[in-house]
Amino acid sequence: MSTPVSTPSLQLSGKVAIVTGASRGIGEAIAKCLASHGAKVVLASRKIDGLTRVAEEINARGGEAIPLACHTGQPEQVEKLVADTVARFGKVDILVNNAATNPHFGPMLSIDWPAWDKTFEVNVKGYFAATRAVSRHLIERGAPGSIVNVASVVGFIGSPMQGVYAMTKAAVISMTKTLAMELGSAGIRVNAIAPGLIDTKFAAALTQNEEILNMVLSRTALKRVGQPDDIAGAALYLSSDASQYLTGHTLVVDGGWTVA
Repeated sequence: MSTPVSTPSLQLSGKVAIVTGASRGIGEAIAKCLASHGAKVVLASRKIDGLTRVAEEINARGGEAIPLACHTGQPEQVEKLVADTVARFGKVDILVNNAATNPHFGPMLSIDWPAWDKTFEVNVKGYFAATRAVSRHLIERGAPGSIVNVASVVGFIGSPMQGVYAMTKAAVISMTKTLAMELGSAGIRVNAIAPGLIDTKFAAALTQNEEILNMVLSRTALKRVGQPDDIAGAALYLSSDASQYLTGHTLVVDGGWTVA
């Protein structure tokens, strides 16, 4: 008699997830997706207002979510975020690093140092601080976990007008690979998603510029701009046991833009 083959599950029942930058756009879509598949979700962002709306919508649909204000570029606030999550739900199993900023759109040489510092503080330091806090919690518990970093396709290519932002995303991709190696023996998987152009407020400088939009669409195999839900599905896969043998990988979700 053959041995039954188990089907890897996308269900997250019994799991607790933290999603940063969850007040809108990609973060909101990911949080709602994880909650709809059974995870208890902690929504984090600098301002509580947008988080409260998202939490109310998740709870109204039968999910379970709470909003917690956190500036991820401040390590002490990140430590409190994780501690408050554990106090409320008893543990953390999944971390989605999504909070990001891009205060400078223009030539790299024209950026001022405060904008440079802010971009690296949130996009790199924030991701690392959250990853370290959650990883230490998982190691202390002796539990496996999944960390998902939202990077960008600009982390792979030259990106005029977005150079410093692109540098931070390249750093996130590198960090993902190294931490996957360092944390794998503890059962902690670390992967990343590299979205292409997604229709969000964050990307408005691109999507509302007709010249840039047409250039992107001309190179994109699917001939459309991505939606936040397109990224949510990838985050669900990387968060779940369906990807249990995948780590150190950056999943490109760009409608075929980078293959052109």
